[in-house]
Amino acid sequence: MKAWTLTEMDVAPHRPVVLDSADEGRLIALHLPAGEELGEHRVHERAWLVVASGAIELVDADGETVSGGPGLVAEFAPNESRIVRATEDARVLLLLSPWPGKGHPSRGQAD
Repeated sequence: MKAWTLTEMDVAPHRPVVLDSADEGRLIALHLPAGEELGEHRVHERAWLVVASGAIELVDADGETVSGGPGLVAEFAPNESRIVRATEDARVLLLLSPWPGKGHPSRGQAD
């Protein structure tokens, strides 16, 4: 078993921590300071975002906005564009699956 307590981890702003990485998925802890954002963020994999502490605002490509704090879980399709903005200092967990996803540069030109 592997276990992490996101609210107690030393995760510096702008320095995501990869907690685990395997073919099935990649687990990443992030610290977003209040007022900062991931900008227009998109990944090749299906993504789940979980807020562990603080609060965030999510904006999808259509402009739909969802806000929430600890316990908020959001799912995004592969290549779905979104903005992740911290409205308070926030710790979030990002799960990408599979890893790497189809079209990811590390997979070469085969995709």
